[in-house]
Amino acid sequence: MAAGDRVLITGASSGLGAALARQLAGRWAVVGLVARRRDRLEEVLADCRRTSPGSAMWVADLADTAALGDLAARAWDALGGIDVLINNAAVPKRRPVTALAPDEVEDVMRVNFFAPMRLTLALLPRMLARRSGLIVNVSSVGGRLGIIHESAYCASKFALCGWSEAMAVDLHGSGVSVKLIEPGPVDTEIWDQPGSEEPLYRGPKVAAEVVADGIIAALDGDGFEHYVPDLKAVVDAKNADLDAFIAGAAGLTQR
Repeated sequence: MAAGDRVLITGASSGLGAALARQLAGRWAVVGLVARRRDRLEEVLADCRRTSPGSAMWVADLADTAALGDLAARAWDALGGIDVLINNAAVPKRRPVTALAPDEVEDVMRVNFFAPMRLTLALLPRMLARRSGLIVNVSSVGGRLGIIHESAYCASKFALCGWSEAMAVDLHGSGVSVKLIEPGPVDTEIWDQPGSEEPLYRGPKVAAEVVADGIIAALDGDGFEHYVPDLKAVVDAKNADLDAFIAGAAGLTQR
């Protein structure tokens, strides 16, 4: 990252997205903020403009995927181009798979996977034309292992992981890079959402500002995939004995 880089961030009104926006603006990046809640977004934008007066915001519902191509074009034109797209926005749907309705799963997929896909495909031709750009997809450890009562969320994040990995292959050598971020438990509003049951997880959570620091370091670092905090060992253990992982994770409901 360099001063003056133009960064478009989704889910920027709170949590990790807001922390990323403030920290990147503090490093003199020009940030474009996208989220649904105008009042919260305006607060974040005001903070960002203290160090990055060219920053801007767009109020949008990412579930309205048909509108995202136009949003991407407007953001590109307003910012004079986009150097980095950070697909950060996500919604949960915490409940057993037996209690899920198909429409609920599709709602999660729209925000967590189809919105990043749409924004990426809208911006990619412009990035390829100038042979530079960075696509950053914020997935989750839940994109590499199944979490109890999180089948809809995990499906969307697994999709984002597979999309990112294959896209990195396709774009290799094009000048456009892809980074995949796998946060662990982050202390944000995602744990307390209407329509989702109480999480079974009761362990520690990492502050959004700490995870944002790790993501920004990853932007300048080598490698495609970055766990923030580093929980790769948990994923490696799952992959080493998937049957044992499934049995152990299922046992959480009996404690």
